[in-house]
Amino acid sequence: MKFAFNRIFSSASSEVELLKSLNRHYDIAHDSWRVLRIQSEIIDGFENLKNITTAISIFGSARTPENDPYYLKSEELAKKLSENNISVISGGGPGIMDAANKGAQKTGKGLSIGLNIELPFEQAPNPHQDIALEFRYFFVRKLMFVRYSTAFVFFPGGFGTIDELGDVLCLIQTKKIDDIPVILFGKAYWEGMLKWMRETMLGSRYIDENDLFRLKTTDSIDEVVSIIKDYIDKNEIKD
Repeated sequence: MKFAFNRIFSSASSEVELLKSLNRHYDIAHDSWRVLRIQSEIIDGFENLKNITTAISIFGSARTPENDPYYLKSEELAKKLSENNISVISGGGPGIMDAANKGAQKTGKGLSIGLNIELPFEQAPNPHQDIALEFRYFFVRKLMFVRYSTAFVFFPGGFGTIDELGDVLCLIQTKKIDDIPVILFGKAYWEGMLKWMRETMLGSRYIDENDLFRLKTTDSIDEVVSIIKDYIDKNEIKD
C-alpha cells in the first residue's frame, strides 16, 4: 500500500496517466491514490490563499521575451495594481507571468502570487513570487485562479491563454461565478478572434450579445486599472 501511494504521488506523469484512455494494462486502483493527491493540492491552495480578498489574475504567453512591449506592459500593470493594494496572480512561469510577478513585487503593497504547473517544457517558476504554489493538475490550478480572482486580464498568448479565457467566459455565462471584469489587453492581437465571435458565433446564435459585451479590449494600462478599481469600489470589496 505504501509503495503504491508513494509511486503515484511522486510520478511527474500522473496527470498524463489520468487523462489517457484506459487500456488493458491500466491499473484502475491507481485512481484512488490520485484522488488523495488532488485533494492535497486543493487543501494546500485553500490554506495558502485563504486571506486573499482582492487579487487580479494576469494571463499571457510563457514565450514572451523581456524586451517585448507586452512584457513591459504586463510589468507596468502589475506594479500599478500593487500600488493600489491589489494582489496579482499569475501562472508563476516565464514570459507574461514573469513580468506580472516582477511588477507586483516592486511596491510590496500587493502580494505577488504564482500558481505554478508541472510541465515537461516552458514552465519553470520565476523568482518574483511572494506566494508560490505547485500544481500537478491543471484543473486544480484553474480552480485557484477562479476562486481568488476579482478580475481577469488576458495579454496575448497561445492555447493555454485561450483555454483559460474560454473557461472564465463559460463560468460567467453559466452563472457559476460572478460577472466580474474580463479584459483583453492588446486590441490588434485580439481583434481577429473578436471579429470571428461577432460574425460567426453570434451570427449563428451560439452566443448572445451580452456574452460579447462583457469582454473589454484596451491598449491602456490606466483604463485596466480604472475598470478594476471601479468594480472593486462598486462591489465594496475590502482587503
